[in-house]
Amino acid sequence: MEKPQLKTSPKDVFLNLLMMAMLYISVISLISLCFAYINTMFPDPLNYYRAYVLETIRFHSSMVVVAFPLLIILSRLIQKDVKMKPEKHELKFAKWLIYLTLFLAALALVIDLIQLVNTFYSGELTSAFLLKVLSVLVVAGAVFGYYLWDVQNKSLESNVPKKVAYASSAFVLVMLILGFVVAGSPAEQRKVRMDEARVTDLQMLQGEIVNYWQFKRELPTEITQVEDDIRGYKVPKDPETDAAYEYTMIAPLKFKLCATFDLKNNDEPGAKFDPYAYGSESWLHEAGQTCFERTIDPDLYPVNPVK
Repeated sequence: MEKPQLKTSPKDVFLNLLMMAMLYISVISLISLCFAYINTMFPDPLNYYRAYVLETIRFHSSMVVVAFPLLIILSRLIQKDVKMKPEKHELKFAKWLIYLTLFLAALALVIDLIQLVNTFYSGELTSAFLLKVLSVLVVAGAVFGYYLWDVQNKSLESNVPKKVAYASSAFVLVMLILGFVVAGSPAEQRKVRMDEARVTDLQMLQGEIVNYWQFKRELPTEITQVEDDIRGYKVPKDPETDAAYEYTMIAPLKFKLCATFDLKNNDEPGAKFDPYAYGSESWLHEAGQTCFERTIDPDLYPVNPVK
């Protein structure tokens, strides 16, 4: 007589679905981190924006920090459940999820190889591209290999799952450590954010000064003169120290704005200036106090006629 088919409980659905979701998040984030690190190692002068790369590293590192431990915990819970009821290793619902994962991993590998062959035929193989292809092959290939083994073997009778857990944990730890090396510590990233806020404040101040000149036909002698109660505009201050930004009128059409920055920006060799963070190359700065001199061109910024 055939053994009765074990029914899938709501608990089985919850654990297996959540585990696979954490697996997908972890895999996608790890591949994205690999790409970000490769872009940092081999910056493309035409398409490299450091602020965007750093944001990618921060975001996907956060996803890995949350998703991967949950993946390990859920896997252990499922393994514990299967150990108590070995027949749960053959649950149809779990098998469907595993084969779906195998399909997606195999699809990723095929697309990756197609990209490699197409790029080879185009004669555009680069070190960065080859490393990206390799990273997809390693991550997706590891997922495909493990779950292919899992559907063909009884994992409870082997120490392979434990070895895979240790190896994957070590790999994830290395990837997260690389994130601190490339993107910097949280304290350093806070300094980056502070500097970005200072640049944004100076850009707004510059716009208000030019606008003041267009209407008043003269530069303000004090920076507080650009404040406008009707529009609700107030002169910003340093976001960290609350100190006033330095403004000096040098000549009738020339002025300078100064701020004290925590870090030097755009110091990556071969990196293109990053408009995601600073808007234009006119806002490059050193660590410490940096001043930006500006001269108004009346042809570009004509005086508004008095009505």
